Amino acid sequence: MGNVLPQKSVSDMRRHLKIIADGCSRFRMLSLNRQLEAAQLLLDENPPIDIAVLGQFKAGKSSFLNSLLGQNVLSVGAIPVTTAVTRLQYGTKAKALVRHFDGNITEIPLADIVKFTSEAENPGNAKNVSIVDIELPSLKKYSGLRLVDTPGLGSVYKYHQSASEEWLPSVGTALLAVSADRPLSEHDLELIRELIAHTPNIILLLTKVDLLSSDQQKEVVAFFQATLNRELHRTLPVYLYSTRDNTDEYKQVIEENIFKTICADRDTEFLRILNHKVRSLSQGCLSYLNIALNSSLQADMNRENLRNRILNEKVNEDIVREELGIISREHQRQTRALIEAYLEKFRVPLTKKVMRQLVDELPSWKGNLWKLSRKYEVWVSETLSEEMRIISKNEHRNFLGTMKKAHAAISRSLDAFCNFLGDNIENVLGVKMTEVQWKIDAAEPDHPDISFTKTFDIHLDLIWFLIPMMFFRKIFERHFIDGIPKEVEINLSRLAYQWEKSVNHAIDEMRLQAFNYIHEELATIEALISGTKGQTEDIRGLIDQIEKITI
Repeated sequence: MGNVLPQKSVSDMRRHLKIIADGCSRFRMLSLNRQLEAAQLLLDENPPIDIAVLGQFKAGKSSFLNSLLGQNVLSVGAIPVTTAVTRLQYGTKAKALVRHFDGNITEIPLADIVKFTSEAENPGNAKNVSIVDIELPSLKKYSGLRLVDTPGLGSVYKYHQSASEEWLPSVGTALLAVSADRPLSEHDLELIRELIAHTPNIILLLTKVDLLSSDQQKEVVAFFQATLNRELHRTLPVYLYSTRDNTDEYKQVIEENIFKTICADRDTEFLRILNHKVRSLSQGCLSYLNIALNSSLQADMNRENLRNRILNEKVNEDIVREELGIISREHQRQTRALIEAYLEKFRVPLTKKVMRQLVDELPSWKGNLWKLSRKYEVWVSETLSEEMRIISKNEHRNFLGTMKKAHAAISRSLDAFCNFLGDNIENVLGVKMTEVQWKIDAAEPDHPDISFTKTFDIHLDLIWFLIPMMFFRKIFERHFIDGIPKEVEINLSRLAYQWEKSVNHAIDEMRLQAFNYIHEELATIEALISGTKGQTEDIRGLIDQIEKITI
């Protein structure tokens, strides 16, 4: 249950959001919907302030929170572990609630959290986990806060990436974890740019500082601030942390300066965060409304001419669709060759390995030809299935080359579209659009299945009773062994085919995602250009209302 806020503040916020929501609906400002929904939900529910720990894969987010809690509640590991947003808050008893996408809620013991949040035990988020809520008595001192562990950004897993990015509009305070062994990447800067629209509280958390000397720590912090000044024209507070050295000292500084400061006046801080979100929404609205206003003011101009000048061939939907299709097909054609070339290095050593194992196994097999054949098929199927599974698990990142190239090319095409459209609008209407942060998810391909072929081209095992095994066993054992190279080749080819399908499907998904962005934006601009005639005064009135919100 949330705290009670001052009624005047609540009513003001509600009125402001109503104005923005009406404007978004009337003028089809589709790109603002997620922000609007998040702000409305925060106002309606008044939950604890979410302090979200964000960052790239392996930045040490879960380890930091475990250390802060003083107990290993969250899973950590060498592979991407956190598959769903996990929230921790005060409760009278320790428990965990698993919220599924279908609305079902399941209470589980704390010890079972890993079954729902780890990639190893919930691969591909097969259990459809939306959020895991954990309650701990030890968090009583932070009863107005909620700590949030997010899936790592930069993982190859789409549901990891999208789960974190979809949740960003709900952030109250953002702790951006940056590992000392790979400080402040372009991806981190992109995340900060996006967070600026959602929260006034962005804090950098430099993890694994035990890898650095005292002087190196100072150098990294100075590098952070210089980079932020150069790229974003701002500085951000930076806190150090290590789970190995001086942990209590680092923890005390963070608790005193961040958590206790927010808790000291939770209601005021909550409204400050909500006001930031409303102001950001207002600025987005104003950008679109200025397009509508300038379009309406030019009512004396031929509207079709105006439309054509803005929506010219460089931002034509059909042309952009074709361009995205060409990009996708070009990279898809290269996928199979890339994967097969990489898998080729496994063929000979894997063949030798399986043949050695089979030679060791054969003496223990008993029975007639029919039984030996069935045993052989089961054994080879299980053995190669496991080997293919291991290759898929350990090597799959090496299969994603074309997907990564397609992602970069599609993203560039989307950026070019946005720049052309923005330039056209500025040149024709004199309005500079607010930059919209659109990101194309690189979806994780599904792991493939494994096929197995029949042992014999002719069904000799059907006439087993006519074949005296005491004379022919060695012949058939040799046949089994000689068949291994073929089985390895077939299954590697099958693996390549399945990965090709999965990777190319991921490329198609990226293409569709980019086109949907473009379609929605063009639909919005089209409505603003074509549907605003005679509405100048109404638009001016709405702009005036929203401008007052931003003051």
